[in-house]
Amino acid sequence: MPALVLLGAQWGDEGKGKATDLLGGSVDYVVRYQGGNNAGHTVVVGDQKYALHLLPSGILSPECTPVIGNGVVVDPAVLLSELSGLNERGVDTSKLLLSGNAHLITPYNVTLDKVGERFLGKRKIGTTGRGIGPTYADKINRVGIRVQDLYDESILTQKVEAALELKNQLLAKLYNRRAIDPAKIVDELLAYAEQIKPFVADTTLILNNAIDEGKVVLFEGGQGTLLDVDHGTYPFVTSSNPTAGGACTGAGVGPTKINRVIGILKAYTTRVGAGPFPTELFDEDGEKLRTIGHERGVTTGRDRRCGWFDAVIARYATRVNGLTDFFLTKLDVLTGWEQIPVCVAYEIDGKRVEELPYSQSDFHHAKPIYEMLPGWTEDISKAKTFSDLPKNAQAYVKALEEMSGAPISAIGVGPGRTETIEINSFLS
Repeated sequence: MPALVLLGAQWGDEGKGKATDLLGGSVDYVVRYQGGNNAGHTVVVGDQKYALHLLPSGILSPECTPVIGNGVVVDPAVLLSELSGLNERGVDTSKLLLSGNAHLITPYNVTLDKVGERFLGKRKIGTTGRGIGPTYADKINRVGIRVQDLYDESILTQKVEAALELKNQLLAKLYNRRAIDPAKIVDELLAYAEQIKPFVADTTLILNNAIDEGKVVLFEGGQGTLLDVDHGTYPFVTSSNPTAGGACTGAGVGPTKINRVIGILKAYTTRVGAGPFPTELFDEDGEKLRTIGHERGVTTGRDRRCGWFDAVIARYATRVNGLTDFFLTKLDVLTGWEQIPVCVAYEIDGKRVEELPYSQSDFHHAKPIYEMLPGWTEDISKAKTFSDLPKNAQAYVKALEEMSGAPISAIGVGPGRTETIEINSFLS
């Protein structure tokens, strides 16, 4: 049985939550391997809508064990609040596993994120202000706080004091803020220790044993490929690796144990936050996509920037992730257009470019070259098979598949769990 990676093939918000949840009943473990509560997944089950931020989408499937891997950064207050909210709605969260090596988002990480972003002014990155970047920075600088540190007060105190020694200088002398008392931070963190202790485990060992025993493990990225800190549109990126390689480091499994890599691809393109976006629309079409697609960030609450499908980005995602399949979402949103533009290449300095430029300056100045595809007006939300789709919708899907470089194995035709056309099984 396979070990699969499921990740966003654009800038995030492609519908990973629905795809993960769809597979959740067929897999044994669903693992978040990067990011924090700066990600957001909306999952619709029947008439119930769930907005998940830190928790793996598989937590909504009773047969599945949800796992927060070592590559995730965890705000303990957010974790407990999200668990409490699900429990109140009758969702059993007792099977959750949390890596003892995951890093904790502390109050001072959140403070530095917010004041640092404001300090940048017009040069701001567009972070969510939830302390994600500063926590990953602490991890790399080896002054981070890990979940396991909650269970050794002496080590926790030493680490908090060491981290705040420089940070308090920055807060006081650069940002004109009060210094933070290390003792208060230690007390606040210790208050969470017993509440999350039942979930803490050696998740790397558990997951490797599960794969060796033939169980199905699904690794879930929090953000999209173009937000990867190494392979995204830097510096307008997140602080971790949502790409497929991040699943190995963020969950502690070797690359030879991954059987399949599935990219989630929206039938058009969106992004949240600052940064270049070649196919972005500023007209009625953009507003129509935003309205019909309900394009508002699950975590941020910000309106998403909307544009036409970008095949250059899709090809790039196929390459850097080694994608074996695509799950195409929100095809139904495009119903009603007489013609649908698709970006097939860029024009940069008067030249046609068909691959994503490595230079951020070139990408910033890229102009989309469009190919017009015929649209459709028929309602596709009740389609159960590919042949149920209107001919023009079928042609649109086939064109995107050919341009993107990997087969489309499933198509979302509505927000609900059952509103999906499965062409090829992801678990075969």
